[in-house]
Amino acid sequence: MNSVLRGPEPWQCGSKPSSSRGMPCGRCRPCMGSTFPLRSAITSHNGLRASHGRDSIDLENPQEGAKATQLLEGLIQELQKKADHQVGEDGFLLKIKLGHYATQLQNTYERCPMELVRCIRHILYHEQRLVREATDSPSPASNLADALSQKHLQINQTFEELRLVTQDTENQLKKLQQTQEYFIIQYQESLRIQAQFTQLSQLNPQERIAREPTLQQKKASLETWLHREAQTLQQYRVKLAEKHQQTLALLRKQQTIILDDELIQWKRRQQLAGNGGPAEGPLDGLQAWCEKLAEIICQNRQQVRRAEHLCQQLPIPGPIEEMLADLNTTVTDIISALVTSTFIIEKQPPQVLKTQTKFAATVRLLVGGKLNVHMNPPQVKATIISEQQAKALLKNESTRNESSGDILNNCCVMEYHQATGTLSSHFRNMSLKRIKRSDRRGAESVTEEKFTILFESQFSVGGNELVFQVKTLSLPVVVIVHGSQDNNATATVLWDNAFAEPGRVPFAVPDKVMWSQLCEALNMKFKSEVQSSRGLTKENLLFLAQKLFNSNMNLLEDYNNMAVSWAQFNRENLPGRNYTFWQWFDGVMEVLKKHLKPHWNDGAILGFVNKQQAHTLLSNRPDGTFLLRFSDSEIGGITIAWRFDNTDRMFWNLMPFTTRDFSIRSLADRLGDLPYLLYVYPDRPKEEVFSKYYMPLLPKAGDGYVKPLIKQVVPEFATPSGDSTGGGTTYMEQASSPAVCHPSHYNTYAQNADSVLDPEGDFDLDDSMDVARHVEELLRRPMDSQWISHAQS
Repeated sequence: MNSVLRGPEPWQCGSKPSSSRGMPCGRCRPCMGSTFPLRSAITSHNGLRASHGRDSIDLENPQEGAKATQLLEGLIQELQKKADHQVGEDGFLLKIKLGHYATQLQNTYERCPMELVRCIRHILYHEQRLVREATDSPSPASNLADALSQKHLQINQTFEELRLVTQDTENQLKKLQQTQEYFIIQYQESLRIQAQFTQLSQLNPQERIAREPTLQQKKASLETWLHREAQTLQQYRVKLAEKHQQTLALLRKQQTIILDDELIQWKRRQQLAGNGGPAEGPLDGLQAWCEKLAEIICQNRQQVRRAEHLCQQLPIPGPIEEMLADLNTTVTDIISALVTSTFIIEKQPPQVLKTQTKFAATVRLLVGGKLNVHMNPPQVKATIISEQQAKALLKNESTRNESSGDILNNCCVMEYHQATGTLSSHFRNMSLKRIKRSDRRGAESVTEEKFTILFESQFSVGGNELVFQVKTLSLPVVVIVHGSQDNNATATVLWDNAFAEPGRVPFAVPDKVMWSQLCEALNMKFKSEVQSSRGLTKENLLFLAQKLFNSNMNLLEDYNNMAVSWAQFNRENLPGRNYTFWQWFDGVMEVLKKHLKPHWNDGAILGFVNKQQAHTLLSNRPDGTFLLRFSDSEIGGITIAWRFDNTDRMFWNLMPFTTRDFSIRSLADRLGDLPYLLYVYPDRPKEEVFSKYYMPLLPKAGDGYVKPLIKQVVPEFATPSGDSTGGGTTYMEQASSPAVCHPSHYNTYAQNADSVLDPEGDFDLDDSMDVARHVEELLRRPMDSQWISHAQS
């Protein structure tokens, strides 16, 4: 309300409501209902109906000013009436505020009461819109958002309750202190009277007899009062301690919600982000909550200590000493749990960590700014430890500061960033110099061994009053020494991130999971690696299930409840192959990510079908229809299957292309070289799909030379005249004058050909006979003078 009352114009940004619907401008806070502090006063005033009801005021009619004036006067009277009903010390401040609001209303809107009507109409319209939106049928996503919003609202309401009860105990503590101080004054008076009795013995009997009764009466009356007040003080102390117990119980409950629910969920999102899940989100909201906790905990801790000090000043026998000792222990435990739990890793180190390679990480203390830790900035140290050492650390078993390797640049001072209010350490140039491995179990390989980065620090709060030793562990790290190990190390990390449970013993993870669970992890990783919104379809997942389980069941639901073991995922080779399921799947992601991303997003790559399925799909399509599928025989390979009925055979399969092939010539250019490929399955013209990706021809160089142009050729479709069955192409066009090819050219081509057609199916790299057969076939062909190189201009 304060912002509304600052001037005669409620729309301080200068914008008026929409003339058609009376909507607020949406750019300034006063327009969005900042009069909520006066809610009880406004809603209890019947004149409010005149602003938004059957008797609504016409804002364009100057004669309606009387109604607006009546509304203003009624609202001011209502505020003054509520102010008069406020009693006691608790209502004193509210009484002053309400009187101040009434005065401001009168001063601001006395000359223009219609502006008050406009402001109130604004607020009511906005609230009605919010109510309508809340009552509309929500979607599942909005249900989740509403649930989170309600939960966060409850957290904020609890903070307000904690603030109020802490303020209440502060007021009661002040009353207790005042009462005790008055008690001490009266106690000193009783001592003075006792001293007067001592002095009576020095007086003559007549004076002593005259003064003694009065002193006796004063002494008796004061002692009675002191006895009664001592009991009252003790009751006050016990009552205050009980309120502190209730406050600390509510604090502990609130802290549990924030640390064990909200912070753990943030850490879980951070872990899934390592598999390509959504970003974990900023920590600002969590830090704000944690700082509120720290502030309220510290206030209550100071109150408990002041209560202890009062008890020490005036000892009164009773249970209060034990109660205060318990309170002190409880509040210390609460703040210790808060500090140690909010020392977190904001940016995780890479989970596949290669030795002799620079890496970074960021550690943050969410309550550092509120506790003024930056006044004496602590230092954070990073150490790599093994899985066994991590288990011992969490069991508080001594590890004698052992580590499993040497990290360079592993110490960093925590810095306070004034702009953001964060206290953090940024490790920018760490490097793992060496790693010490443990004895591996059974079939476990080095890429299945897990380590973790331990970050630890020590700092004090309140002039060394409290000293904290904080430690936190990174997500599991797999250490490799060569890039060839990256594939299997990534599998270990993916399995751990996807299926680890919160609060586990490091780094326990299920050995078996349901296929439906693995589908979610694979789809998340696939979309992240390929950076595509086009994830894995049900058909894709069915193909993967058939491949993993070596089964022909045709319903995905039949696989969802089947268990997949880690060994099936990335330890045992697929039947008849020399690679695991994960190695094949990772190869698919690799080739898509590096070379085929736009074609996958265009839907030009069918991908997850086998040879038989491809032939079935092409069987009823016209000649020249082709599809692109991932090779079964080679990791990261993609092959072309097409229909071309030349009486000898109907279906053709080209030897798989790999990342190495696409680094020489792109998929689009290779397809453009093959004119007999006409339609992308099911019926999209090839040129329409791929022509925009063709590499343009290079102009002639300044030195007169023309660079050779490499083209894709299928020998079975090429003729000595340079024509092919589907349209003709040459083996290679070079920048030279025409010349007859030497026989050695055939050998060179056979050794360097980008692809060779496999008449029986996919090309098997492991079968040297296949290679020899195709080379021999090329060499057997008669040399023809028409097989020439064409000069390019």
